[in-house]
Amino acid sequence: MEQPDRRRQPRLRALKAGRAILPGGHSTFDCMIRNLSPLGAKVSFESTADIPPQFRLRLEDGTTHDCAVKWRSPREIGVEFLDALAS
Repeated sequence: MEQPDRRRQPRLRALKAGRAILPGGHSTFDCMIRNLSPLGAKVSFESTADIPPQFRLRLEDGTTHDCAVKWRSPREIGVEFLDALAS
């Protein structure tokens, strides 16, 4: 049975390069943004094991978002953009 979509805004399919910047800015991980909305994204990594609950995501166009992980699998995470909640 398919889970209902609980997102407040629909996500659009995407295939964009990105980079997760961990707190402190000393560690980064390359990633791919698989879908995107003004409020969040699905992001794929080689492994999500080293990705903390909050980090900064930089998209290939230079846009950055402070993110909170909402769900996690071994290779993908769903994030909510914390900066979108503040506006």
